[in-house]
Amino acid sequence: MVGRKHDPEKWEPVFRKIMLKRSQEEMRMSKDGLCAIVTGSASGLGAATAAILAKDGARIVINYSSSQKEAEQTADLCRAAGGDVVVVQGDVSRDEDCKKIVAAAARWGRLDALINNAGTTKHMAHGNLDGLSAEDFQRLYGVNTIGPFQMVRAARSLLEAAAQASGRASAVVNVSSVAGISGIGSSIAYAASKGALNTMTLSLARALAPLIRVNTVCPGYIDTPWFTKGRGEEGAKQVRDSVVARVPLKVASSAEDIAALVCFLATPQSSNMTGELVRMDAGMHLIA
Repeated sequence: MVGRKHDPEKWEPVFRKIMLKRSQEEMRMSKDGLCAIVTGSASGLGAATAAILAKDGARIVINYSSSQKEAEQTADLCRAAGGDVVVVQGDVSRDEDCKKIVAAAARWGRLDALINNAGTTKHMAHGNLDGLSAEDFQRLYGVNTIGPFQMVRAARSLLEAAAQASGRASAVVNVSSVAGISGIGSSIAYAASKGALNTMTLSLARALAPLIRVNTVCPGYIDTPWFTKGRGEEGAKQVRDSVVARVPLKVASSAEDIAALVCFLATPQSSNMTGELVRMDAGMHLIA
């Protein structure tokens, strides 16, 4: 029996139509009704991430440790954009607080995405070894490394429930830093804690598949109040100007720039990705 001859020109419009429909459907499903937790989302990158998700009607747990006023303001913005928001105070370095944060999402019966954004640092010149204590390391590891682990552990059953209901893996997105790749950053303790988070991403991606996929964003400089809090207005401006002058793209990434990547990894658009460390640093790593 002779098969029908394949005519690429005839079938190309059909393939294009199918792929366009699939892309539109994935975009519609990506954030519509998504159930998500964003830790450390009172301001900065976490708030920008929650705002993007809210535009398509996501149900979001906004978490803060001490910035209640900012968290409530972020929640109001998300509600105005169409999101269903719950605000929960909690320090992710405390296991009982992680359980409390996850309990706020239990009302939905599932969790499509856990975004581990909460982070802290101590600004200290790398050459000043006496400027860091064991307590500094323990505090930074508690929030930056142990916190994400405890959040994943607390959220695992809800993440698996979402995967079983939808037929596709739910998502964990860790927010790390280029400091965890190259050893630069606000302090050695910070870089070490983010390097540990990067390694843990690989371990969790293996351990939690196929129901949960785990990826990490490694931003470079982000133009947020992060450096202002640590170095003051003038010091923060110096850092920003230096970054813009040095990086190949000559830009300072905004919180919204990085949040777009976080949301991509949190939604079905990235459904075949797991165990990835995705760097966004305006080309900083290309500098010799």
